[in-house]
Amino acid sequence: MRDPSLVHGKLVRRYKRFLADVLMDSGEITTVHCPNTGSMKNCIEEGAHVWLSRSDNPARKYPLTWEFIKTSRGHYIGVNTVRANGLVKNAILENRISEIRGYPEIKMEKKYGSENSRIDIFLSGHPDLTECYVEVKSVTLLENPFSHGKGCFPDSVSERGARHLRELMRIVAGGQRAVLFFCVQHSGIREVTPAAHIDRVYADTLTRAVEAGVEVLAYKVRFQGKQPVIGKSLPFVFEDSGKNA
Repeated sequence: MRDPSLVHGKLVRRYKRFLADVLMDSGEITTVHCPNTGSMKNCIEEGAHVWLSRSDNPARKYPLTWEFIKTSRGHYIGVNTVRANGLVKNAILENRISEIRGYPEIKMEKKYGSENSRIDIFLSGHPDLTECYVEVKSVTLLENPFSHGKGCFPDSVSERGARHLRELMRIVAGGQRAVLFFCVQHSGIREVTPAAHIDRVYADTLTRAVEAGVEVLAYKVRFQGKQPVIGKSLPFVFEDSGKNA
């Protein structure tokens, strides 16, 4: 990473879900915030290079936040799942997502649905298309064998994820567009598939959602340069059938 605002260190361990210890370049071991609610399977390597952002908020107990890690295979991973929404929003504003171009109005975190949900990105004002609800998911799980480039979601059981899919199906049933957007924050991933081996309920719900008309997009983050940006699209594949969605 070449972002001069980030602080470099090496990972010691992740623990208590939201905490990690990092060996700073100064030789000091510092506890930092880990902004990732998942298992981070295959993302955690002791001694790996990590990059941290620093908050100026004096109320923060842990001013440093873990943003990225570089694995021993040379893969960059965006650890901070909160970044995914901003990456997708910027790509939409810059017209780099061909499937959802032409919406002049964009709103974040709009309340919707019957299960007390918030949609990550709400698009409206298109001259020809209906309003579009975009649910963003950060993909960081590269499964073995790593050389195959298979990225899976989720990396742990996600009841919340299944709820979001049910909400998206209701949007489609109501005559509007619903998009599940996989923001792939792992440089080694080349395709995305539902992690049925981790959460069969989510995988089955996603199958039903696609059959109901929910659109699925997968785009890969490019880590070259000072700031990560959304890059090329990736295939989304249902593993059981081997067919693209």
